[in-house]
Amino acid sequence: MNLHRIDLNLFAVFDAIYTAGSLTKAADVLCITQPAVSNSLARLRDMLNDPLFVRTGHSMTPTPVAQNIIVPAREALGLLRKSVQQSHVFEPESSTKAFHFSSRDLLEVSIMPRLMARLQNLAPNITITNYEVARTNVVSAMASGNLDFFADASTFTDPHLKKQQIAKDRFVVLARKNHPLLQKGLSLEAFLKLGHINVSHRRTGAGPVDIALDKIGEKRKVVMRSQHFLTVPSAIVKTDMIACIPYHLAKHYDLAMYEIPFDIPPIEYYLYWHLSADHDSAHQWMREQIAEVAKAYNPD
Repeated sequence: MNLHRIDLNLFAVFDAIYTAGSLTKAADVLCITQPAVSNSLARLRDMLNDPLFVRTGHSMTPTPVAQNIIVPAREALGLLRKSVQQSHVFEPESSTKAFHFSSRDLLEVSIMPRLMARLQNLAPNITITNYEVARTNVVSAMASGNLDFFADASTFTDPHLKKQQIAKDRFVVLARKNHPLLQKGLSLEAFLKLGHINVSHRRTGAGPVDIALDKIGEKRKVVMRSQHFLTVPSAIVKTDMIACIPYHLAKHYDLAMYEIPFDIPPIEYYLYWHLSADHDSAHQWMREQIAEVAKAYNPD
């Protein structure tokens, strides 16, 4: 038998006929037409090379082949129904599910520790991994089931993804303590004069700070580019460079912190997931936990 030809719907029809004893009653049970039941039975007869049922008066009598396969067929259908039902029920306290995230500094440094503290009580056997996935590969990684959530500060538009804003932050300026040019605070003139560390995953291109400066006809002096905010403090403490980084990271370092001396939009962080997981109970539960943790997130 060619397994690729097997249609589980046919065995649901087979079970209904076996139980009801007639095609008409089976059609009523399945809420389909009697011709549709006849067509399914014909396909199953052809696949199994057996009539399966023989008409006896007003009822359908199962053949020996039908009698032999009815029990395993019902067991298989029952297992399938149970699996489908379980996919809609998520029990966090006993779940051993692993959730896979890809995020930059926000989730890993600020929200993830709080999330793990929450899961320790609610779902002690759940595990979380966070690893880097290129933006160009996010959708395919989610579609294949290798990635559950993607968190990023920039907007990401794709018809296969759902998104939710989880937090806001603001940029501040970090500099080493007792910086010789910042004794009286950070003016726009000093901001433009000093060398900057620009954090970006791209080799070139303007970021939010550069775009805001361009609106007032100014440009900063970028002397170093880095992929991660977490590498910035160690470079700043040894030099006269400054860097614009999110407040939620800056507040953790023993460095001088200044407000940016011009208007710049807030940072908005979004959580993304694949459309196919939107109604998955485990995904829904995890999104609720992230939202709860994010409520306590205060950048002020």
